[in-house]
Amino acid sequence: MNTLLDRFCRYVKIETTAAEDSETYPSTPTQLELSKLLAQELKAMGIADAAMDENGIVLGTVPATKAGVPTIAWIAHVDTSPEFTAKDVKPVVHENYDGKDITLPGNKERVIKAADNQELAACKGKTIITTDGTTLLGADDKAGVAVIMEATRHLLANKDIPHGELRICFTCDEEVGHGTDKIDLKRLNAAAAYTLDGEGQGHIENETFSADLAVITIEGNNIHPGYAKGRMVNAVRVAAEFLSKLPFEGLSPETTAGREGFLHPYVIEGGVPESKIKVLLRDFDTAKLADEKKVLEEVAKQVERSYPKDKLRIKVDVQKQYRNMAEGLKREPRAVDLAVRAMKAVGLEPHMAIIRGGTDGSRLTEMGLPTPNLSTGMHNFHSPLEWACLEEMETAVKVLVELAKEWGRQT
Repeated sequence: MNTLLDRFCRYVKIETTAAEDSETYPSTPTQLELSKLLAQELKAMGIADAAMDENGIVLGTVPATKAGVPTIAWIAHVDTSPEFTAKDVKPVVHENYDGKDITLPGNKERVIKAADNQELAACKGKTIITTDGTTLLGADDKAGVAVIMEATRHLLANKDIPHGELRICFTCDEEVGHGTDKIDLKRLNAAAAYTLDGEGQGHIENETFSADLAVITIEGNNIHPGYAKGRMVNAVRVAAEFLSKLPFEGLSPETTAGREGFLHPYVIEGGVPESKIKVLLRDFDTAKLADEKKVLEEVAKQVERSYPKDKLRIKVDVQKQYRNMAEGLKREPRAVDLAVRAMKAVGLEPHMAIIRGGTDGSRLTEMGLPTPNLSTGMHNFHSPLEWACLEEMETAVKVLVELAKEWGRQT
């Protein structure tokens, strides 16, 4: 347990925040610092082919102890979300957690409340790791990284465990939607993969949103405001009008749950001559993304009709992002079935979960590599109220070891 805890705390102290608008890959050079370290540590464990490539992707192979069985891959991402700072992370370890609210020492106005975190009740008496309240913790996805590294160490130290080849893969820029951009599936050469990027314990996430991104470009008519009467069309005001006409009840993140999709405007930028709005389109039924696009196009037409044709133009451009992994996983049912067996082997009752979001597994499955997502013991990610449970992380290590055994029984 101490090895896993020490490893996790070392990793979160390395700042690896991704940047959404960067033109480089990885989007920030700090990600390479952790990737280099991981490659070095894998080498030191005895993985001869461990290396970081020119894109910051770390690959290595745990040799098979049993011939003739499928190869699988374990994947986690080194980057953290740009939604909150992860610079100078100071992890705080709470041993023998008492079940009460946790006041974070670096900002005592930030409190992880037991009433708002129902999972904390099951962690009483266990070890909780939090931030000091001034940064993210970065358990998303350094918990996954630490779990994979610890499971790898265990298998290399116990060569009597029968398993096939295991590909270890650490990626960059997952948090900004580019985690799979540089993955070479031929190099992975795996029958199935698992992203270690899930919350809590005992979850197998086998279904995600299908996702598109809409960019609404509003071209107005700018002129000096002193002479604007009857002539100016202010793109900023038009953007506000456009947003006011979007359906809210039943088609926004604030009013939906479960399997319900939504339209989510999350960026607005620009000025009088031109403004842009970015809108996320999400649904578990891929076909419904087309309906959401139509909603945006109809609102655009409504707004345009209120202005002279030569003074306003609204363009709706929709880009594909990722697709629900459920259909792709049907092509290799063992990917989920053996994860269920592995969790049961360590005493967990697996919970099949949907993700109201996406993972690298969404895109990898679409590319042809079945990739469900597994729990790693993280909670409240993307927030300074983030926390992780050491015992849940340790259980995730055991699940991976059992998963290797289960695939070692396949032919």
